[in-house]
Amino acid sequence: MVEYETMKYERKGRIGYIMLDRPQSLNAVNDQFESDLYDALLEFDIDDEAWVAILHGAGRCFCAGADIKQRFVQMTPQQQARRTMGTSSEGYLARTINWKPVIAAVHGYALGAGTSIAAECDLIVASEEAQFGITETKRGLPGARVWAKINAFMPSKIVTEMVITGEPVDASELYRLGLINRLVPTGQHLEAAEELANKILKAPPLATRAGVRLTRRQWVQTLYDANMYIQPLKLHISEDFQEASRSFVEKRPPKYTAS
Repeated sequence: MVEYETMKYERKGRIGYIMLDRPQSLNAVNDQFESDLYDALLEFDIDDEAWVAILHGAGRCFCAGADIKQRFVQMTPQQQARRTMGTSSEGYLARTINWKPVIAAVHGYALGAGTSIAAECDLIVASEEAQFGITETKRGLPGARVWAKINAFMPSKIVTEMVITGEPVDASELYRLGLINRLVPTGQHLEAAEELANKILKAPPLATRAGVRLTRRQWVQTLYDANMYIQPLKLHISEDFQEASRSFVEKRPPKYTAS
């Protein structure tokens, strides 16, 4: 097993466990996190003994979104552009070798990048206090990529509201609308994910992986379309984006202009 700076991978029987491990930062996504997640998912993908993975977060939540200060405020405009339009635009699970199922076990916050990561997973288990949100909108960035992944499985005006307002939505509402497979009491998300993983393990693995490959295509194709839409917008160089990032770091209400 490889040692990562921001997460851990281990296998128990046929189940691989990928734990997001930046609890001091609410598992916020920075550059190292993104690199580690790609590598940990690849380690699971090529681990012949692991047939299903559970992706979960250490500490108080699953993932509270991007590390705004590290990823945007301290970057040059060129770095911001690469980050906004760069490799993450393809998703973490869009390309794989073996198409093994991945279950997101969500507790606490799954905001912005956290919602995006969970939505890519083939199944979602969430504890009843969990909240999901397309918070890119509140940072002055397009939430199109996250919307594309959610809308593939839960097309509704609720998704429209999420991408327009950036406000979080309770797990119970998303469970009612079909985005979440299991809604469980607080603290039982990992146990419920293991029960679901064991149910998957009773099915023939090649047929299971064929299903994974088929269903991921739903959001992958929509994601490509969303990328084509947001590229000319260049919101990462707008004053809205700069003000949203500064106000978040400075812990004050943002002041936007109409132009």
